[in-house]
Amino acid sequence: MFERREFGSAPNDGYLSAMKTQTLRLTVSGQVQGVGYRAWATRIATEFGLRGWVRNRVDGSVEMLISGRDQDVAAMIVAARKGPRAARVSEVQITEAEDDGSIGFVMRPTA
Repeated sequence: MFERREFGSAPNDGYLSAMKTQTLRLTVSGQVQGVGYRAWATRIATEFGLRGWVRNRVDGSVEMLISGRDQDVAAMIVAARKGPRAARVSEVQITEAEDDGSIGFVMRPTA
């Protein structure tokens, strides 16, 4: 569905290890709860090799912390703006964030 382009041939390829990484917080608004958005985001982020988490917010939005290579983070932003089939995304707010050291990408409880 969403494609990530690979560069280099091995995980320890010098080009890959020199690539920039970033951490961003995304707040996704619209009809994004009760439509499988968190499970979908977890699957897509994992496919992109991202670290972080996703959770529902009491205000009806979905919040994500995503960390990874620049191009993978950019691909996740594009995907987040569309969301799963049943979602209706109206806005994605993006702010810089600190890497929290997450291992893998997980769903967190509502906050």
